[in-house]
Formats: sequence, structure tokens, C-alpha cells
Amino acid sequence: MKSLPLSQLQTHHSLQRVAVVATDLDGTLTHQGKFTPGLLQALEALAAASVAVVIVTGRSAGWVSGLVSYLPVVGAIAENGGIFYPSNGTPVLLTAIADLKTHRQQLAAGFAHLLAEFPHLQETSDNPFRVTDWTFEVAGLTSENLQRLRFLCAEMGWGFTFSTVHCHIKPPNQDKAVALMEVLRDRFPDYSSDRLVTVGDSPNDETLFNPTLFPLSVGVANIAEYFDILTHHPAYLTDLPESEGFCELVRAILAAQLP
Repeated sequence: MKSLPLSQLQTHHSLQRVAVVATDLDGTLTHQGKFTPGLLQALEALAAASVAVVIVTGRSAGWVSGLVSYLPVVGAIAENGGIFYPSNGTPVLLTAIADLKTHRQQLAAGFAHLLAEFPHLQETSDNPFRVTDWTFEVAGLTSENLQRLRFLCAEMGWGFTFSTVHCHIKPPNQDKAVALMEVLRDRFPDYSSDRLVTVGDSPNDETLFNPTLFPLSVGVANIAEYFDILTHHPAYLTDLPESEGFCELVRAILAAQLP
């Protein structure tokens, strides 16, 4: 399915009903890896309009646990679906793990197996702060490398995904869509799919573009470079990349909801 320009979504009445925005972080809320004043203003504007924001990121549990205290969001899902941190409240483990210590040891062994074929893989500095997955740097890896890494992980019984910053070894059924649906059912009991917009920019956001679950999905412009490898494309595409694209979407939502 070809993504339509965001301007075509603005001509529909769908945005008038949006009550929740579920968004990726890196490459979607950031600009060249940083938060911008415009992004913070956009998040504040959504909060003032009573539109809830849920961040759905591959970033580590430790990193996300601090982030939710500083941004005007209702919470954040970390590690591509592993754990949910509400802005106030107790974290919720979204992936069933019988023994966390054993799980971390198994992930480490999986990474060691990948190193046998790819000795240059660089473990990320935030692994000590992760709970459910194991990450290494995506920089320098070709599309063929990434396909091979996915195959090797599957052979070991692990899932694999990657973003603009990291590669993730993870439980096979752990993904952003599964986690988001669980959080929506728990935190937004009146949720319906036409009241949610999902937003992303990279392959680990693909399940957020599944039209069966999320008919109102938006990709910021920089996702176009991955279109050839995505099964699900976002329904709509912003004109601008990264956080500027997210802000473009926010302006459209707020304009649609004006009295």
C-alpha cells in the first residue's frame, strides 16, 4: 500500500476524534538525535488539548524510566514492547520472563554467537540498563548483514529488529504493536482504533503501521528510505522528516480539533 500525503488525512474528519498519539522516539521525536524546543512545545500543546501521548521506543528500561518524568506524556513503552513506564505509577513488565537473571545470561550468549560471525559488532553502552532485550550498534551494517543477523537470531529462537540507532535481540513475540495494544486496553478502556494515531520512522516501528490494528498510522518523511523492506507502510506520510514531521502532524491534529 502506498502511503498518502498527510494533507489527505487533514481533509478527513478522522483527526477530530484523535485522543491518543503513540509515537516512536529516535528519528521521530528527535532531530539529529536531540529534542528541539519545537518538539517540546508540540507535546505541551497536545497535553493542553487533552490528547494523550504514549512513547513506544526501543530505548532501554533505565533510560525510559527517567525520561517519562520530564516529558508531558502519559507514559512510555521501552525495549520495543518489553516494559511500560507510566508517568506516575509502577512499571509494568509486558513480556513474561520467568527469571530475569537467566534471561540476561541467555541474551548474552546469543550476542556471543553473533560475534563469532560478526566480530566487529559493538554492544551498546546501555545494555546494563536493559531488562528484556540486548542491543548493539546498527552503524556500519549493510542490509545483507541485517538479514543474516535476523536469520541467526531466528535459528537461536530469538526475535530481531533494528532502528536508526540500534539492533535488538529480543523475545520472538515482543513487539511494539502487541505492547501498545496491552497498554491501551489497560490505560484507555474507552479506546477505539479511530481515536489513535501511531507514528514512526524505522523498521522496528513496522507493526505500528499494521492497518488491521492501526488504521491511522503516520510515518515521518525519513521512513521512506526503508519502504523497500517494510511489509506494512504507514497510511500517511509527512512532508518533513524527524521531529519536524511529528510537529507537522501535531499541527494537523490541533487544527482539526479547533471548535
